[in-house]
Amino acid sequence: MAFLQSAVRRVGSALRPPLFPLCARTSTRSYSSEPTTEKSVPYEKTLKQEDGASSGPTKPLPKSADVVVIGGGSLGCQTIYHLAKMGVTNAVLLERDRLTAGTTWHTAGLLWQLRPSDVEVELLAHTRNVVSKDLEEETGLHTGWIQNGGLFIASNKQRLDEYKRLMSLGKVYGIESHVLSPAETKDLYPLMNVNDLYGTLYVPKDGTMDPAGTCTTLSRAATARGATVIENCPVTGIQVRTDDLGVRKVRAVETPHGTIETPCLVNCAGVWATKLGEMAGVKVPLIAMHHAYVVTERIEGIQNMPNVRDHDASVYLRLQGDALSVGGYEQNPIFWDEVSDKFAFSLFDLDWDVFMQHIEGAINRVPVLEQTGIKSTVCGPESFTADHKPLMGEAPEVRGFFLGCGFNSAGMMLGGGCGRELAHWIIHGRPDKDMYGYDIRRFHSSLTDNKRWIRERSHESYAKNYSVVFPFDEPLASRNMRKDPFHQVLTEQGCVFQERHGWERPGWFNKDGPAPVKDYDYYGAYDIKKNVNYNYNDLLGKEYTFDFPPHHDVIKSECLSCRNSVAVFNMSYFGKFYLTGPDAKKTADWLFTADVNKKPGSIVYTCMLNKRGGSEADLTVSRLEPGAANLPLAPESNGDAYYLAIGGGVAEHNWNHIRTVIQDQGFRCQLTDHSEDMGMISIQGPKSREVLQEVLDTDLSNEAFPFSTHKIVNAAGHQVRAMRLSFVGELGWELHIPKDSCIPVYRAVMAAGANHGIINSGYRAIDSLSIEKGYRHWHADLRPDDTPLEAGLAFTCKLKSSIPFQGRERLEKQKEEGLKRRIVCFTIDEKVPMFGLEAVFRNGVPVGHLRRSEYGFFIDRTLGYGYIRNPDGGVVSADFIKSGEFTLERMGVTYKAKAHLKSPFDPENKRVRGIYD
Repeated sequence: MAFLQSAVRRVGSALRPPLFPLCARTSTRSYSSEPTTEKSVPYEKTLKQEDGASSGPTKPLPKSADVVVIGGGSLGCQTIYHLAKMGVTNAVLLERDRLTAGTTWHTAGLLWQLRPSDVEVELLAHTRNVVSKDLEEETGLHTGWIQNGGLFIASNKQRLDEYKRLMSLGKVYGIESHVLSPAETKDLYPLMNVNDLYGTLYVPKDGTMDPAGTCTTLSRAATARGATVIENCPVTGIQVRTDDLGVRKVRAVETPHGTIETPCLVNCAGVWATKLGEMAGVKVPLIAMHHAYVVTERIEGIQNMPNVRDHDASVYLRLQGDALSVGGYEQNPIFWDEVSDKFAFSLFDLDWDVFMQHIEGAINRVPVLEQTGIKSTVCGPESFTADHKPLMGEAPEVRGFFLGCGFNSAGMMLGGGCGRELAHWIIHGRPDKDMYGYDIRRFHSSLTDNKRWIRERSHESYAKNYSVVFPFDEPLASRNMRKDPFHQVLTEQGCVFQERHGWERPGWFNKDGPAPVKDYDYYGAYDIKKNVNYNYNDLLGKEYTFDFPPHHDVIKSECLSCRNSVAVFNMSYFGKFYLTGPDAKKTADWLFTADVNKKPGSIVYTCMLNKRGGSEADLTVSRLEPGAANLPLAPESNGDAYYLAIGGGVAEHNWNHIRTVIQDQGFRCQLTDHSEDMGMISIQGPKSREVLQEVLDTDLSNEAFPFSTHKIVNAAGHQVRAMRLSFVGELGWELHIPKDSCIPVYRAVMAAGANHGIINSGYRAIDSLSIEKGYRHWHADLRPDDTPLEAGLAFTCKLKSSIPFQGRERLEKQKEEGLKRRIVCFTIDEKVPMFGLEAVFRNGVPVGHLRRSEYGFFIDRTLGYGYIRNPDGGVVSADFIKSGEFTLERMGVTYKAKAHLKSPFDPENKRVRGIYD
């Protein structure tokens, strides 16, 4: 019976008929509320024991271990392998059943090398090296790796533009890829329908992994290096101790067969990771869903064809010998709310009502499927997260409790790279690469146990997994979780909000009226009524372009109003922390790269580093006067005290970094969070002094209120902390305001500014204005794998003093040896947008890529910042930059670029000092 006919028959039948004859070689357990037939996965073998599970662990349990990895799937096996390879031989892996028994055994095993992230490209490259080369060289065993290539389908211009962006980034990493015409695609894949294609992206060295073969080989390689892998040994409890400073730490792992004392465990338990976290009081924000594919009968002529991703049809076609596996991501996935501990090598019934939406797209792409039978169906559980990124790193609640879970059905593909980073994290206290996008600390603690947020955001991320990744997209799920005091008044003025860290922050201001964010409608799935007349969603849809958006001129107006007169920015989502206590000065000296111990009333811009000199944060630190508490504007202090203002999107990361350093060093001090107790508006531009002089009861002249100083003043009868700072390169002040005073102060500012043309501006304008000035954005052009010296922030480092600080030794060594990579500003003359990831060439040779790019409206140019290397491995000197001819590649098109060692806008910093020539 034909593929399509069989699917339609299933949907139309009230009773679930038997599946087609199953020809796969391995039987599996079925898991359902109804009796079902046996199901099969399309692999030569799995690791399930056909004669029943063993009654006890496969090896004796040691009394102690340096690290215990829990979960024997892809991530667990990759982590134990990399730990052993890095010299941690006293490491143990515990698997409750057999290796791969949870979700890894039935995974499709696809590996695509190109992603819209430089870090992910590097992680995928390492996985590929491990499975295609390293393991076979170490063990003599073949992992089952097949290099059959990958083919991405584009049915429209925007999709092909996205693929061209990937191609340009791939050139930086030496990844071969080709944009093919429909005719060239037909030559490569004769069975494909290309009539509706715009083009394709072909990556010859993509391929397919075998889960059983890979995990078996990883296990053998790890044990050969001294690690211990124990199967049939479930974990029943985790012991946690509290030290003298009140810090909770991992103590031991309990099993039915004994207890292993350990200071460190890694939660690689997949969909069961949440339950494992509960044993130690650790929140693991993931959710389990059904994820399915079907395996066809033999297809003549399909042999050796590349794997296919047809994103617009939300379908993938995986080569399976002489057949295909067909799967995808639907709008209405089935949640698995009652996760069972007894589920091993098991599958669900396939719900054809849900899966049917993939059929039409698959047949359209490969028409022969309509006449091809189904050999087997595979519907198993997978874990998904709020942003479709894994959960990794040390949990904030318990020291020594690491996460390696929530891989969104990409655990095989990302396993090698992430296993290596986890091992590095455990051994050295941080990963080697910038893993912030996967770090559990990217989520605010108020969200990680919020069931609505986890469910809604995970659903949206699943449903949009194959959507084009546009630069300015925003989620619709679980919005309005954290709102500042200005939210309603700005909504009424047309604010189009962005979501960061749960906060609603202003993006830009729509001149055609309000665009409020509505409750999530699950895109109409699950019989939920879809939102109609949804202005916010309509405005987002207009952003879905790689050209300038329709409201480009609106953002231009916000930027130029700031440059030429005055604008007000709501920055209330900022993190606002106080550092006090007996060791506050010691802590500040060690934490911050700059000397923040100026006189009270001073403000210092500084970085915080990890032990390897990488930038964990940039922030402002204000020295406070000792005195009685005046919260939220001032803490109680009879000694040294500091006010820390930190970008709100990374506040949780900063909070945990500071807290970890305090714990590791044993400093006696307190870190308190007042982020929700204060709002913050920033008034910026040449007219800002004239406006604020009408509102504040203090002299705002340069002499009375210099740049980088702060004081508590009265604003329209309300106490506020006024700080003379700028993140846009203009004369201006920030007002940090107790939340109950926010609206009166805001109204007073807007009234005073009315005669000066004051307007509201958002973060889209800040992004443009700040890059135009050359200011860094943490996690864009400043990351944990960038040192301040490489980032052009040497001025923030107290290297001329003798004060020790974390990461200092690395910076001193780097300064002595010279920089092997450094940030450079580039501008182009053509009026085309760039968004980051564009390849940078020097004299025709790739030397890096842009990390961040925007249009600078004042200089009327596209500009971007990227880190470049010397292809010869030498020092990147000023002469190296000045002597090169640079080009930028955007979507396969090359543009001549000018390299700048200083910001092209106000390089002498006159404007922030109030000097306007």
